[in-house]
Amino acid sequence: MMCVFLSTSGYAQGKMVTGTVTDPSNLPVPGVNVIVKGTQNGVSTDFDGKYAISVAAGQTLVFSYLGFITKEIKIGNAN
Repeated sequence: MMCVFLSTSGYAQGKMVTGTVTDPSNLPVPGVNVIVKGTQNGVSTDFDGKYAISVAAGQTLVFSYLGFITKEIKIGNAN
């Protein structure tokens, strides 16, 4: 199971969500797909497991990686 750490910084229509994806041993996981559910907006984590993606409040991020459980996280209004 992947652990996902989120932090956000807001602006008018949406927000930039950044974070790091780690494995159960707290090691970064590169190449995880991070997609805004129901869209084609997505990114992959870098070598250090970090990502940044623009989303609107209320949308859901889907984290997927071969061999791991897919995880969905709904983005709220809070930073």
